[in-house]
Amino acid sequence: MFLENTFHHHQKAGWIEVICGSMFSGKTEELIRRLKRAEFAKQRVEIFKPTVDTRYADRDVVSHNHNAISSTPVEYSSSILLLAEDCDVIGIDEAQFFDQGIVDVANELANQGKRVIIAGLDMDFKGRPFGPMPYLMATAEYVTKVHAICVKTGNLAHYSHRKIASDKLVELGEIEEYEPLSRQAFWDEHNKINIEKL
Repeated sequence: MFLENTFHHHQKAGWIEVICGSMFSGKTEELIRRLKRAEFAKQRVEIFKPTVDTRYADRDVVSHNHNAISSTPVEYSSSILLLAEDCDVIGIDEAQFFDQGIVDVANELANQGKRVIIAGLDMDFKGRPFGPMPYLMATAEYVTKVHAICVKTGNLAHYSHRKIASDKLVELGEIEEYEPLSRQAFWDEHNKINIEKL
């Protein structure tokens, strides 16, 4: 369970929180919830997302439940350091799409005494660790893994199964292109696809 740092308010101690899981697991919803709480507490908040993520809106970060918060799209992670200079809390959505430099950026911000909240897919559509996410999870003080519900078994799902024929690593999509699956259901689908290719 996630516990927010409530100690030593006289010290400017920063930290990193990572929210990870499959598609449709509520990662962005949880990110928005934490950021809105920080805004309510009158903290200076800024949220960033990669420019490639234009599914719901060009600028806003929007959850699958259409909960939204204003954001700044950036192409390179290094831009976040400049734009977040006057912030207390920094949110980063879809972190798996950022370059590997996002790891150093997050650590630099935390070292400056800022709270950094990051959301992203921990695995790609093939079930492999996705981009910089494993490194972010390793360096974070707090990691929250959220789960969707498997559409085939009803069990907890942490795999994002791609339903369309594409081998591109980055393929933006929603419920028409992806479905959340449990471990067994995901590997059943994976094996079925491999057999069909023979």
